[in-house]
Amino acid sequence: MADLLLGQVLSFTADPFFAGPEAARLDEAVLLEAGRIVAVGGAAALRQAHPAARVTDYGARLISAGFVDAHVHYPQTAIIASWGKRLIDWLNSYTFPEEMRFADAGYAAEVAGRYLDLTAAHGTTSVCSYCTIHPGSVDALMAAAAARGQRIWAGKTCMDRNAPDGLRDTAQTAYDDSAALLGKWHGVGRLSYVITPRFSPTSTPEQLEAMGALWAENPDCLMQTHLSEQLDEIAWVKGLFPQARDYLETYEAFGLLGKGGLYGHAIHLEEREKARLREVDASLIHCPTSNTFIGSGLFDMGGLKAAGHRIGLATDTGGGSSFSMLRTMAAAYEVGQLRGRALHPAELWWLATQGSAQSLHAGHQIGNIAPGMEADLVVIDLASTPAIAQATARAETLWQAVFPTIMLGDDRAIAAVWIGGREMQKAGG
Repeated sequence: MADLLLGQVLSFTADPFFAGPEAARLDEAVLLEAGRIVAVGGAAALRQAHPAARVTDYGARLISAGFVDAHVHYPQTAIIASWGKRLIDWLNSYTFPEEMRFADAGYAAEVAGRYLDLTAAHGTTSVCSYCTIHPGSVDALMAAAAARGQRIWAGKTCMDRNAPDGLRDTAQTAYDDSAALLGKWHGVGRLSYVITPRFSPTSTPEQLEAMGALWAENPDCLMQTHLSEQLDEIAWVKGLFPQARDYLETYEAFGLLGKGGLYGHAIHLEEREKARLREVDASLIHCPTSNTFIGSGLFDMGGLKAAGHRIGLATDTGGGSSFSMLRTMAAAYEVGQLRGRALHPAELWWLATQGSAQSLHAGHQIGNIAPGMEADLVVIDLASTPAIAQATARAETLWQAVFPTIMLGDDRAIAAVWIGGREMQKAGG
């Protein structure tokens, strides 16, 4: 049976960074059938054209594409909001001890389910996640996502140095395990495998070369890693790779720079790095709550977008301090202010939906509301708390009504979530 959802249906016809807020449009209804969006338009016309459709009236609530989180670490779910460390200390004090626990398949399955429930409660319908070195950590997340019908990307994190015993593989086992997991999961339903060297400091040149070879053999896969997150990290990389001109070359030299590459953080980029990333149309993933929480720096959204870079938005949980893409949008706004470029609410919303989808090369599938797109939707209550309601009541435009929810909203603003054309039951609901 088709579902007809009524409300304020928000979609984008272009990138508002270039087309302005006018790139957004509002409709009154969206029709879903067999997991896809069939039609968007006026409520009366769609009711008349589809009299047998099951109608859900969301009133003045906003119906948007579901949020797309382009860089996460689901194994760090339990350590989110841990106090007071810089990147390298964070890894050694919190991340690595927690990731050791994922050798237990049962624990991995428990956290995978909890993570997807937490993010769905915040309106996130797709994620791109690092797992741990354990193949079972990939199996756990893929199985949990398949059970929910979610489109996700995930990969085994590869590390063969500068990590504790029990969290290191080798160049060969990283290749073999990744290839086996890719063959098992990539393209199954809505699942995609991502080749995942954690970052240059935890991979030998031999392992980076092996990951580059695997990517060359599977060019339809994405590849994710970290780049230029903190200044002390960059100094570490230069010490480990003295022959490299810059951080990016530690990937480029081993076949790990390309259009399907996702480079998390990308804060402290040199001019050559910017030029090469733009030249190959790589994706830069902005992680604002993580960048401020761990003290990494301020991403240059205005400059990089103006230069034509492909950019997504991400929570980077658990270094990021929230599972919420609303909070992530708010942090992106605050970082933009500190960089002297105030992001418009339309730009923020686009980044959290279509922008992130495009960074994952899935903008034709998710991240927008249009006929033929997959039916992943979030319904937003624009008056979810008294503080937000009193601000929204003063609004004279759509974006004046949306912005208080971006800045103040949390999971209480999420009225409903649809994944693959099915309404998801809220946790505890």
